[in-house]
Amino acid sequence: MKHITTTLALAISLAGTAQVKQPVPLKYGAQTTGKRTDEAMQKWRSNRFGQFIHWGLYAIPGGVWNGKTYNYAAEFLKSSARIPTATWDSLMYQFDPQQFDARAWAKMAKQLGAKYMTITTKHHEGFCLWPSQYTDFNVGNTPFRRDILKELVEAYNAEGIDVNFYYSVLDWHHPDWRYDIKSPEDSIAFRRFLGFAGNQLKELATNYPTVKGFWFDGTWDSSIKKNGWWTLEMEQMLKSVRPGVVVNSRLRADDFGKRHFDSNNQLMGDYESGYERRLPNATKDLQVTKWDWEACMTVPENQWGYHKDWTVSHVKSPLELLEMVVHATSMGGNFLLNFGPDGNGGFRKEERHIAGTIGKWMEKNGHVIWNCGYAGWEKQDWGYFTRQNGSTSVNMIVFNRPVSGLLKVKVTNGVKILSARSGNAAFKVEEIAKNEYLIHHTIKKMTAPEVIVLETDTSAQNTDRYQDAKT
Repeated sequence: MKHITTTLALAISLAGTAQVKQPVPLKYGAQTTGKRTDEAMQKWRSNRFGQFIHWGLYAIPGGVWNGKTYNYAAEFLKSSARIPTATWDSLMYQFDPQQFDARAWAKMAKQLGAKYMTITTKHHEGFCLWPSQYTDFNVGNTPFRRDILKELVEAYNAEGIDVNFYYSVLDWHHPDWRYDIKSPEDSIAFRRFLGFAGNQLKELATNYPTVKGFWFDGTWDSSIKKNGWWTLEMEQMLKSVRPGVVVNSRLRADDFGKRHFDSNNQLMGDYESGYERRLPNATKDLQVTKWDWEACMTVPENQWGYHKDWTVSHVKSPLELLEMVVHATSMGGNFLLNFGPDGNGGFRKEERHIAGTIGKWMEKNGHVIWNCGYAGWEKQDWGYFTRQNGSTSVNMIVFNRPVSGLLKVKVTNGVKILSARSGNAAFKVEEIAKNEYLIHHTIKKMTAPEVIVLETDTSAQNTDRYQDAKT
């Protein structure tokens, strides 16, 4: 019997061992594990709220071609309307945005409460907002001629706002771009293209020394997936030329074409950027707090670049967008809100209204967003928690006050709520069960999210005052 028991135990042990998945050997996968802890990454993380700007030749037609409105994203109009490349490229000679004022853009971002900005240096159309020496298809050859990136970097930095560069690897203009590699000729052409893109990226990192990050796009095609070596080489090159620069996960592909996360499920790049026009589930997806991430969001549901007709899809209200900012912060993520200037370089009145409305709230309450993150407490239906790094105070951002006026808070073991305040107003704190409290809110009409700061004692001792239910 003893022999049988020992044999059975050995078999169970071996079976358990066999189920352990061994790491896949990779040359081009994740180079590090865990969050970056250097000063540059901590600054990126503490910024939390950013402004995304999509601007290019597509802003001139604004989703309309030959009198027909195309409802799909304006920056894809060339594809939607099946416009020949030569015809589309000729829009370059109409690019003369006389209303463009980099300082006014930066002041609007400052009013919004944004701590960083990401600008499309080159979108899929291939047109460059800087005078690149590697292509004639750039702003230097338009009637406008001015270096837009230089003016934006200087203006935003003057307002204390970091600038990041969006760069689309996908390039409809370049003759050597390939969606897939199906022949030796494709391989040769695409090698030339990768050299071109690498030169442009080095040019951007070199010519604009205060750039803080690179946000890659257009990397989903098989051609890039089959060249994971290049994606790693580009990340390493950028960090060599510009130490501390932050690179998103969209750039990277591993040896087997896996993107964002490699074949061992390790994050590639410095933060996950797969959250486009969506957010994690606030009550289920807590694994995202283990790594840095960023969500990017449009105002109209399906538009990034300027579209003349915003009625083609739902237009988000300032309070909808503000809740998304808070939602992202509460789960330890950054939020990048998109704006699409028109062909003259101006913002529509709806965008200015959004910046003013959110900015007014941020001016008073930005301290619950900037340098804040996941508080570690269970989310409640009334809203979200955030906590500033190193603080024992927890912020309640209330969007949906219950009719009862009672806001439930569940704390973790060893935490006691000492007080609850909103500005000069104090609220009654009532302990109702083990690790559970009610904040007695004043009955009043809500017109904007309210912040309640909870002072806590994290050294409180657990007691047996409450019995666990026996089920």
